[in-house]
Amino acid sequence: MPGREDIFQKAMNDGHSAAWDQEWDKACAAYRRALEEFPDHPKAMNSLGLALYQLGNFEEALQIYMSVVRLSPDDPIPMEKVSQLSERTGDLKTAVDAAMRAGDLFLQQRDTEKALENWVRVTNVNPENAVAHSRLAQVHERLGHVQQAVIEYLAIASIVQRAGNAEKTQEMVSKALSLLPNSPEAKQAQTSLKMGQLLPKPMRGKGGTGPIRMALVKQLQKPTASQSTSGLDPIAEARQKSLTQLAELLFEFSDDNPSAQEKRGLSAIMKGTGGLSLQQSEQTKAVLHLGLAIDAQTKGNESQAAEELEGALEAGFKHASLYFSLGLLRYKGNRLESAQRFLQNSVKHNDYALGTRLLLGQLLVKKSLYDEAALEYLEALKLADSITVPAEKADEVSQQYEPLIEAHQSQKDENILRKVCENINGLLMRPDWREQLHKTRDQMPKQEGEMIAPLADVILEAQSSSVLESMNRINQLARIGSLRSAMDEAYHAVQYAPTYLPLHALMGDLLVQENRDADAIAKYSIVAHVYSVRGEVMQATKLLRRIIQLAPMDLGSRNRLIDQLIARGQTDEAVREYLELAAIHYRLAELDLARKTYTTALRLVQQGNANRDWNAHIMQRMADIDLQRLDWKQALRIYEQLRSITPDDESTRRQLVELNLRMAQPDKAMGELENYITYLEGQGKNDLAISFIEEVMQEHPDQPILKRALAARLHYAGRTDEAISILDVLGENLMQTGDKHGAQEVINQIILMNPPNVSDYRQLLIQMQSS
Repeated sequence: MPGREDIFQKAMNDGHSAAWDQEWDKACAAYRRALEEFPDHPKAMNSLGLALYQLGNFEEALQIYMSVVRLSPDDPIPMEKVSQLSERTGDLKTAVDAAMRAGDLFLQQRDTEKALENWVRVTNVNPENAVAHSRLAQVHERLGHVQQAVIEYLAIASIVQRAGNAEKTQEMVSKALSLLPNSPEAKQAQTSLKMGQLLPKPMRGKGGTGPIRMALVKQLQKPTASQSTSGLDPIAEARQKSLTQLAELLFEFSDDNPSAQEKRGLSAIMKGTGGLSLQQSEQTKAVLHLGLAIDAQTKGNESQAAEELEGALEAGFKHASLYFSLGLLRYKGNRLESAQRFLQNSVKHNDYALGTRLLLGQLLVKKSLYDEAALEYLEALKLADSITVPAEKADEVSQQYEPLIEAHQSQKDENILRKVCENINGLLMRPDWREQLHKTRDQMPKQEGEMIAPLADVILEAQSSSVLESMNRINQLARIGSLRSAMDEAYHAVQYAPTYLPLHALMGDLLVQENRDADAIAKYSIVAHVYSVRGEVMQATKLLRRIIQLAPMDLGSRNRLIDQLIARGQTDEAVREYLELAAIHYRLAELDLARKTYTTALRLVQQGNANRDWNAHIMQRMADIDLQRLDWKQALRIYEQLRSITPDDESTRRQLVELNLRMAQPDKAMGELENYITYLEGQGKNDLAISFIEEVMQEHPDQPILKRALAARLHYAGRTDEAISILDVLGENLMQTGDKHGAQEVINQIILMNPPNVSDYRQLLIQMQSS
């Protein structure tokens, strides 16, 4: 049954609107609604693929574009997207095949530039692809790009020489010499052939290393026969995640893909800082070391991989994925002190916390520090337990571990400590650890009510239930309004569990209910600090949020919250807090601090895995501040970057024109104006061009270049009488101000419009020139 066209169109319009605002999750939802009406609609599928790509959901985006290719096999754009996404996910064979096909389809549409781009992508991934080099050579020759054609013919010569075809090799070299007789490369190739030497292999183009290393990582991550049905243990999962993240970072920062170009472009605003927050030379060194480290790991050379990762660290690259990988490699190499130092930097990150805790436990057992090892294993069990229970129960389970861990800190019996380590290690260090945790929980006695008991009850026999009972009594008293009695109960309980942090946080809650906000903030701050020191970032984050709710202007707590969010890898949340902090500075008229905060937020967006939509949002705020400070030069630089990120943003384009006019740069202003008008024409939005110029003229009514531009657009739209009327007035004004040359240019423009009385204007121009 066909779908409803009205519902489809509304969903598509909603999706386009959300995409325009760069709200890609909303755009995805809207496009999915559209596809419910017409499941095979190519435009809707293309739009959904783009939205998924922007969200970083590369695998699903690839499947969508593959479906579009099946529906529209002669459309080069989805074929190109399949190539790009296959390259991004490490499927190089599909990437090469799709890029070759896309290039051929673009050529059929006479879009040689896009055809060349796709064939170059093939040679970047596979430098010895003779077909791609052949296509490139022929098209470059046809377009008159002689130097590029020579390079491609010599590449073909090298490939066919190694295939044993001497006659074809000589033919290709001769072809290169006929195109450019003085080419040093062609002459050298001819000399090499005469001397019986091999020609140099075709070089991999810039941008080819990222996809190659991503493919190596994907190959390394393929499960073995034993893993294919059972999965990975937590340390192996963390290793897989770290390798993928390192490969993705390398892909972003070493290649000429659009996202990398965007990052490099944005870095210019921050005076040389790149996406890794490094100077350019340091960034180059870090990328080199990362690439070599991934190569070494894929070849099983773990010692060399660790050395290269340390080289990247010394070059200034700091990321949780690097710290975990380095800690794991140093542990395997029995360099325990170094391993422990590196792992302390990855334990706070969500992706690596569980694997790091287990690895630290194993490391401390090796050092015979069973008391410290047991604590790490218990922290690991707490993390694993909270992962495998329903999300709404995770905090409850985590808090029940606090008294268990506290009680266990006084345990000195080495046999008991060793047994705890062995039990938790046996429970978690297995491929089916999630299933095992569920089975263990199923075997536990059922609790009364809704409370879920921690799995540690199976491992330990600690006497911590009294603290939990006290907390239940405190909550009951608080609910009936007996706040003083609840606080007395809390003070009594804290004598028996002085380091049980949930109890202290509960005391802070009681202080809030008693309207003692200052005391509550002091209590929350101390508890949050202790949680942070323990590496319990999630709990620290929650308390810092409570502080900010009570005291939004507490900048110290907000900065600490940002640090915790970054440590957990919650980059988007950290960026939001930076923006709120900048807004506070702005409201206090602290423009320098506000702009500095925005700059820090922008750097964080480029460093981490934050949504790229933040870039334009933050840069717009920075430019607004620069305008208020009358720093037009800096504002202009930012708007130029915004233009490349959001070419369809009218306000950015208007600011570029107006700023150049204010800075007495009319030629640049005209260039920006013409650039935007050309863009609008390409989008089929000719009517917007006239309204855009009219809006700019409201701010600059006396600018001749704007009046001439408006007249040109009116003439193009068939409104020649209005155009000539504007130019007549402009010409008279220029004559009155003594700008004879400008007036002559205006008359020339009128003549080109060929009005009915064009002879009068020609006569007027002759008179002006003769006088």
